[in-house]
Amino acid sequence: MGFLADALSRVKPSATIAMTQKARELKASGMDVISLSVGEPDFDTPDHIKEAAIEAIRRGETKYPPVSGIVPLREAIARKFKRENGLDYKPAQTIVGTGGKHVIYNALLATLNPGDEVVIPRPYWVSYPEIVTLCGGTPVFAETDMAHDFKLQPEELERVITPKTKWIILNSPSNPSGAAYAHDELKAITDVLMRHPHVWVLTDDMYEHLTYGDFEYVTPAQIEPGLYERTLTMNGVSKAYAMTGWRIGYAAGPEHLIKAMDFIQGQQTSGATTISQWAAVAALDGTQEHLARFRAAFQERRDLVVSMLNQASGLKCPMPEGAFYVYPSCAALIGKRTEGGKTIETDQDFVTELLQSEGVAAVHGSAFGLGPNLRISYATSNTALEEACTRIQRFCASLR
Repeated sequence: MGFLADALSRVKPSATIAMTQKARELKASGMDVISLSVGEPDFDTPDHIKEAAIEAIRRGETKYPPVSGIVPLREAIARKFKRENGLDYKPAQTIVGTGGKHVIYNALLATLNPGDEVVIPRPYWVSYPEIVTLCGGTPVFAETDMAHDFKLQPEELERVITPKTKWIILNSPSNPSGAAYAHDELKAITDVLMRHPHVWVLTDDMYEHLTYGDFEYVTPAQIEPGLYERTLTMNGVSKAYAMTGWRIGYAAGPEHLIKAMDFIQGQQTSGATTISQWAAVAALDGTQEHLARFRAAFQERRDLVVSMLNQASGLKCPMPEGAFYVYPSCAALIGKRTEGGKTIETDQDFVTELLQSEGVAAVHGSAFGLGPNLRISYATSNTALEEACTRIQRFCASLR
C-alpha cells in the first residue's frame, strides 16, 4: 500500500503555474524573459480598497470570521448581484471562500458522488477537470472550435448530457480564450438546460467586468429565471479589482447548497481572512470608477496583441470579447523545425522553444484541453507586449 493517495495520480499539475515558475527561474538566472503566462492584472489594488483593509486592522477586525463570511460582505454580495445582474439573493444564499477556486472546490465536493459527470467545454481553465476528479466526479468534455469563437454550441451540449450529468461549468468571459457569450448565445445554452432538469449550472463569472466595446454581459440565471434554483453563480474580486493576492471569491445559489458548502468549509479552512473580507466590502460597495480605466487599457492591449500575432507567420488569432487572454492557433507551424533543428511536434514544443530561444513565456493550449494553440495573457504593459509580440514574430519567421 502506497503512502500517497491514488487520487494524486489522476490529477495533473497546473500548466499555468508551471510555466510561470519556469519563467521566474530563467529570469532569476539572468535571462531576459517576458512572461505572458500569468493570469493576473498588472494594476495595483485601488486605494480605497487598501484603506478599508487598513481601517479594519485598526478597528481590531482580526478575529476568526464566520465560516461563510462576515455579514457585511455577504450583504454586499447580495447587493452586487441585484444591482449588476438583476438576481435576488438573501445574504444567507451567499458564501465567501478563499478565492474562486476554493468556492468551486467546495461546491463540487459537497455534491459529487462517484460516477457523477460534470460537463466542461473545451478549452477550459486548467483547474476545472482536476477539481472534478479530486472531488470524485468524472469530467466530460464538450467540444468547441475557432469557427464558433470557442463558444459551446447547443447541439454539442445536448450531445454530451447524460443521465449521469450533475453539473455543467460555464465560464464567460473565458480563461483561456477570452470568448464571452452574448445574450442570444447564452439563451441557446440555457434552453438546452431547461430540457434537462437534473443538470445544475456552475457559472464562473470572474471576468464579468472585463468585456470590451459594446458587449453586454449576462449570466445564466439572469437569462433564464427557470435555472435560478439550480445555479451557483460564482465570482470574485481578484480580476476586476486587481486583488489576486487578497484571495476572496464568492458565490450565491440555493440556500441548501450554500449550507452544504458551509459545512465542508467549516471542516476545511473556516472563514477567509477578515482583513481581505473588509477590503472586499469596499470593492463591491465602493466606487467603481477604476473599471473604465482597466477596461480601456486592456482593450488597447488586446487590439495590439491580436494585430501583431496575426502578422506572425503561421499564427491565427481571433479577437476575443473579454478577459485578458488571446488563444491563437499555431496549427500551421506544427511539423516545422527551429534553427537548432528541433521539430515542433506539439503546441507544448512551440511554447517551450519560444521561451528558450526568445524569452517569451506562454502556455500551451493542450493544457486547456484544445490545441494546437497557445494562451497569451496581455495583462502587462504595452511596451512589454509589443516587444514580446515582436519576438514571437521573429520566432515564427525562423521556423522552416
